Amino acid sequence: MGLTKKVAIVGNPNVGKSLVFSRLTGVGVISANYPGTTVDTKTGKLVHAGEEFELVDVPGIYSLEALSRADEAAIHIIDTCDIVVNIIDATNLERNLNLTLGLLAKAKPMVVCLNLWDDTAHKGISIDLAAIEEILGVPVVAASALRGDGIPRLVDKLHSARPGRALCKPADTWAHIGAIVEKVQKLSHRHHTALEMLADFTIHPAGGLVFAALVLAAVFAIVRVMGESLASRVCEPLFSHLYNPFILHLCQHIPLTFVKELLVGRGADPLASFGILSTGVYIATVLVFPYFVSFYLLFGLLEDVGYLPRIAVVLDTLFHRLGLHGYSSIPVMLGLGCKVPAFLATRVLTTKREKILTMSLILMSAPCLPQSAMIISLGMRYGTSVVVAVFAILFLLAIGTNVILNKVTKGVTPELFMEIPAYRLPSLRLMARKLWIRIVEYFAEVFPMIAVGVLVINILDALSVIRFVTNALDKPLSLLLGLPREIAPVLILGFLRKDVSIALLAPFGLSAGQFVIACVFMVLYIPCIASFFTLIKELGALAAFRVMAIVFGSAVAIGALLNGAFSLGKMWGFSV
Repeated sequence: MGLTKKVAIVGNPNVGKSLVFSRLTGVGVISANYPGTTVDTKTGKLVHAGEEFELVDVPGIYSLEALSRADEAAIHIIDTCDIVVNIIDATNLERNLNLTLGLLAKAKPMVVCLNLWDDTAHKGISIDLAAIEEILGVPVVAASALRGDGIPRLVDKLHSARPGRALCKPADTWAHIGAIVEKVQKLSHRHHTALEMLADFTIHPAGGLVFAALVLAAVFAIVRVMGESLASRVCEPLFSHLYNPFILHLCQHIPLTFVKELLVGRGADPLASFGILSTGVYIATVLVFPYFVSFYLLFGLLEDVGYLPRIAVVLDTLFHRLGLHGYSSIPVMLGLGCKVPAFLATRVLTTKREKILTMSLILMSAPCLPQSAMIISLGMRYGTSVVVAVFAILFLLAIGTNVILNKVTKGVTPELFMEIPAYRLPSLRLMARKLWIRIVEYFAEVFPMIAVGVLVINILDALSVIRFVTNALDKPLSLLLGLPREIAPVLILGFLRKDVSIALLAPFGLSAGQFVIACVFMVLYIPCIASFFTLIKELGALAAFRVMAIVFGSAVAIGALLNGAFSLGKMWGFSV
């Protein structure tokens, strides 16, 4: 086996680069149908016919002009690689060839992959592969990464990659592209399908907003029904009738009372006992997991269908009022899943002002997916209105804070340039794979952290540390937020895993008003440890601490205002 060759997977956003990369390497990369997923480059290995290749999933670019950090990173990878694999959207040949001609001018060994080949037939597009290969002077492969078609041929062509022809001067690029397309592509008339008419409706200024509201309402309703059904019909019976009796029977033979109480707590109620194997497992498997699965299933469906970029276009006008454009909504929506990839996705933004405003919005607009699942699962005991109130308060606070930041932060709002992919029928197998990856991550990371959180609270309680901390935070929690002082250790654990800290609110018997205040405050007051260091990495320490100070101040202020409002409501006879 010779030297490892470095292969750059290059293409415009939304042409399926990440999926091709995943097919070639077998690496568990979650592909999404919107820009931002590949800003943080991924690498993988491929060995074929005695040769070893190191593949790099390059950030999506439209040309070789460096307009952002993501563009600079992409160009650097291209300049240092041995082979370029140019992924092209076969249904949009003219736009994609601009990057292809720029790559040909670099005279590197190259292979062109016409992805989304299955969609060309649906759109009445016919492309002469032999003709385009002759013109470009490099191997050309037709493929459908979603279905896996053409991937073996693409691997074979890596061995025959060769430099192409520098076809024209930069000034003549688009004229030359037009000539190429005219030679190799033929279009036939066909009527718009129902899916295409839906695509037009969902980016209409009015229709898009209505559709987005309906989608979000449907997602909320489905997650609630699905989560409640899984919890009551599957998870709760398994815990109550199988797991809990078994674990209680197993632990009753432990001679040391302290160890026994540490494991299964005191009493049979899993929420009141506060044992690692009782409360910890109950919170993780019954209160959280059903909603966690429901969220990820629907979020993955919206990713794969191609709806999320349309929300960005629909929300562009609103984001302009916040000093941003609709493109910033992609990182914000990524933040609904996890703040870390959301912060990394802001690399596609061109100015530091945009990044600061967008990261503030990411931190404040909504909880991450595990937090959301826990807020819904715990909040449904108080009613739908309480859960809606938590998310509405966070949303309005985020909008208000960003409006103020936009007024006091100098700079201009750039225009939106975004590629909108066609709607596609999702692959059930790939959706199941993505969901499985996330379930494995849940049980590998969140589940142990909940158990560790319960253990830490028990140990701190035994060492009287909780008493010291609660005494120190007693007055601030009671006077400002109206929360019981016993929550103080949970706030400290929030730095390690904020979703876990919210789950640990379950045993405290909070009122509906206290639950709203606790959730809003704990979502905002400080990022989790992973988000904390990612924020510093992306913004720099000074700017990151300024953003966190603004968010923390907003958390304290809104918590105090809510406490005051709920207290006044009680005085006037309104029970909250």
